[in-house]
Amino acid sequence: GRTPRGGKVSARRTYSAITARQMGLVGCTHCTKVWPKGTERCGRCGQKLDSRDRRSLSRVWAWWSIGLMAYVPANLYPMLVTKTFLGTQEATIVGGAVDLALHGDYIVALVILFASVAIPLSKFVAIGFLALSVQNNWRGSGLRRMQLYELVEFIGRWSMIDVFVVAIMVALVQLSVVVTIQPGPAALAFALSVVFTMLSAISFDSRMIWDSVADLETARGVDPGGAPRADDVQVPATRGPLTPPDAVPAPPTKTPAE
Repeated sequence: GRTPRGGKVSARRTYSAITARQMGLVGCTHCTKVWPKGTERCGRCGQKLDSRDRRSLSRVWAWWSIGLMAYVPANLYPMLVTKTFLGTQEATIVGGAVDLALHGDYIVALVILFASVAIPLSKFVAIGFLALSVQNNWRGSGLRRMQLYELVEFIGRWSMIDVFVVAIMVALVQLSVVVTIQPGPAALAFALSVVFTMLSAISFDSRMIWDSVADLETARGVDPGGAPRADDVQVPATRGPLTPPDAVPAPPTKTPAE
């Protein structure tokens, strides 16, 4: 093959930087303060220090399963119950969004579908993927998985928008005999589902992502502490076989004339 300019061939550096755990340090998950390994509690906030939460995945799957079970009735039962002098009308999350779209409120319908259907389902898929990737040591970028975890934590606060809309409508639309709006059984189920998924995301120890990456690198023969392998060292390219140093002839020496 052809040799790149400069006459040097370099392999791709696949090793990662040394971690705080390998340096004998432990970080506080509450205030992010770093302390020497063996410290029981954080001196800044008083949080208990654990290098790794071994029961993290168990709690993640427990909260995840309960949240999924609560999400099913949240979509099957009515979210709003509207009572008028003509009768009673019940609407589920998807049914209410469809009614809004039929009346021309497309933006509001899309917001409700996005916040009440797309975001919760995406959170279930993302948390399940993160837990399975750590549990089974799946190959993948640790940085991308960490960004996905931060995204799940960020959008979690917007998952209660449907419950907020129901609460506002119940508080505002109370016209006695004419019309009244009451929350349906799905409102409580949806709120519980959001809370349980948030607890599932909080229970996930994101440090295990980097542990799984380090385990894969160790299995491939890469030093997770940052030391380069033999094939990571730049080697000068030559056009012929290397000559051992002992085989190089010594330059001739001049002897003084007698």
